[in-house]
Amino acid sequence: MTIAIQPVGNAAADPVDHLLEIGLKDLWYPICPSHFIKENPVSLRRLGRKLALWRDGEGVLHALEDRCPHRGAPLSQGVVLGDRLSCPYHGVEVRHDGVVTRVPGSPGCKLEGSKATMHFHVQERAGAVFIYNSKEPVDVPPPLVLPEQLTDEAEYSSFLCYTEWKGDYRYVLDNVMDPMHGTYLHKQSHSMAEGDSSAKFGIRQTDIGFVFEKEGQRNVNFDWTEWADTGIHWMRLEIPYPKTGGPGGNFIIIGAFSPIVKGMTATFFWRVRKLQPGWQRDTWRFLYKNRLEARHWHVLEQDRVMLEEMEPDANQHENLYQHDLGIVRLRRHMRNLAVAQLAEAGEAATA
Repeated sequence: MTIAIQPVGNAAADPVDHLLEIGLKDLWYPICPSHFIKENPVSLRRLGRKLALWRDGEGVLHALEDRCPHRGAPLSQGVVLGDRLSCPYHGVEVRHDGVVTRVPGSPGCKLEGSKATMHFHVQERAGAVFIYNSKEPVDVPPPLVLPEQLTDEAEYSSFLCYTEWKGDYRYVLDNVMDPMHGTYLHKQSHSMAEGDSSAKFGIRQTDIGFVFEKEGQRNVNFDWTEWADTGIHWMRLEIPYPKTGGPGGNFIIIGAFSPIVKGMTATFFWRVRKLQPGWQRDTWRFLYKNRLEARHWHVLEQDRVMLEEMEPDANQHENLYQHDLGIVRLRRHMRNLAVAQLAEAGEAATA
């Protein structure tokens, strides 16, 4: 029954685990909140790469590998020239599509006009920056398809909670795919104090993934988690709210997670309520910022402390039981995706 991930320190010995550790290819990933990128270029390590991100004069976001094709200097230390970055080391100018447009120290050299730097497709949605992690350069990426809770602004209102945790992002996936931990770790929470302390779980297939849910219990506690693949991997859950939480029905959480570097995870939690514009939405947003947000951070801190204190090889010493069927299902699914991508890459290399 156990489907473990390799401990972080052994990733290099297993190509499947290495791919999982840095992030599967041909998927969209959130990499940072939009407000991280302002007037000057920003350097971020994500998905096994170092990225340079900047905005042109129109505010449009661009992303290149943070490495000048001349000598490897960081482009993020350079000057923004609209849709180009000028490397600070020797002034080489690289356009947003990776093409070198100018080499001032040696005009007309073969570097000029070449597509010598890896570029990335980026989009800004729901307060975050998303990047398409393609295994090969593509002119047009597939659409970024997010759940309706993040796209239907007429029906839903949300806040983005971003934080960075020490540890492998797959432990964060395990944590969210484990509704039963809410009954114990978060039992003092204003929204997770109810429900049975034991439960039986089942898995329900959907068109885009699966739902792992308690049997015979709904709208009592953290009772289910949905895993979805719409060209981006995301997770969804709902927590019943007391009347003191204001209008809007259940508290919805959308989660997506990205590896930063080995042992660091970028975590994105969108906190959502279903509320049309008007006094009810205004009331909830006021309550959230003035009362509820601090409580939510307290719950997240409980998760952070637990995950950061786990040893990297904790999953090698597990004794799983029925509550862990969702974790087993998700680990197996992720590993199968990695195996398929490596097999496809091997076939392409052979061809």
